[in-house]
Amino acid sequence: MKAGESFMLTPILHAIFSSLDTLPPQERRLGEHILKSPSSVIHTGITELASTCQISPSTVTRFCKSFHFKGFPDFKMKLASEIANKPLDNQYQDIIAGNDLHKIVQAMEANHLASITDTTRLLDMNQLQLAVEKLCHAKRIDLYGVATSSVIAQDFYQKLIRIGKNCTAFADSHMQITSASGLGNNDVALAISYSGETPETIDALKCAKDSGAITISLTKYGNSTLASLADISLFSSSLEEGMRRGDMTSRIAQLHVIDILFTGMVSMNFKDFIPKLEASYQNVQTYRKTTGGS
Repeated sequence: MKAGESFMLTPILHAIFSSLDTLPPQERRLGEHILKSPSSVIHTGITELASTCQISPSTVTRFCKSFHFKGFPDFKMKLASEIANKPLDNQYQDIIAGNDLHKIVQAMEANHLASITDTTRLLDMNQLQLAVEKLCHAKRIDLYGVATSSVIAQDFYQKLIRIGKNCTAFADSHMQITSASGLGNNDVALAISYSGETPETIDALKCAKDSGAITISLTKYGNSTLASLADISLFSSSLEEGMRRGDMTSRIAQLHVIDILFTGMVSMNFKDFIPKLEASYQNVQTYRKTTGGS
């Protein structure tokens, strides 16, 4: 398998492919076997798979848990679902020199739809439900993200203040640490980083965790420092990695997760949040007309 072909895999297989160089030798052997014949693994028991790869069943279980599965049965079920539902033409399209504008429009549509679909299949409903509950009940919410991820954090910030949540969103690393230092047991910190390895974001979440806050991460699917640090790990599709502009569909995928979180919060506390949402909308309309703003 060539490195340039990696983003054409399903999210789970891509995550394994991307992590091969960092895996222990026995787990790497297992990962290579799965990539070589994913369909056969779905129909193989853990003992047989371990024997084929000359490893122990506990290594198989450890491998699955390192990729955020409950165990081998959970891994097989989700891999089977991905393979069964992956269209043959569902591949991300890179930027091409001199491409016709009509084809660019079609490519962007296909990329964004694929990103949302792949991200949806990666969502762990238990982790998602827990994140929504913690965000709903949080006394204060901190949002961390730098560069493109700061745009995602700002989007969530604008949503949360409209329903009356006490929250902050800082792109500056010093302000992130300053804010994280003031968090406590009733607070939540959500850190956004596509790679999961952004030093500033990792430091901010570490500080929030040390302060006693519940921590949530939003990263690309796979192993990362940020995901392993968080109490609750959420993932978006990682399939566009390797493209010339890796911040296009990843942004759409992360916004998709943010919209799900926000909608889940409003749905859970409908009677409390809807009046605040409507009031903020009405006030913006009233004062925008009064001041003549656009």
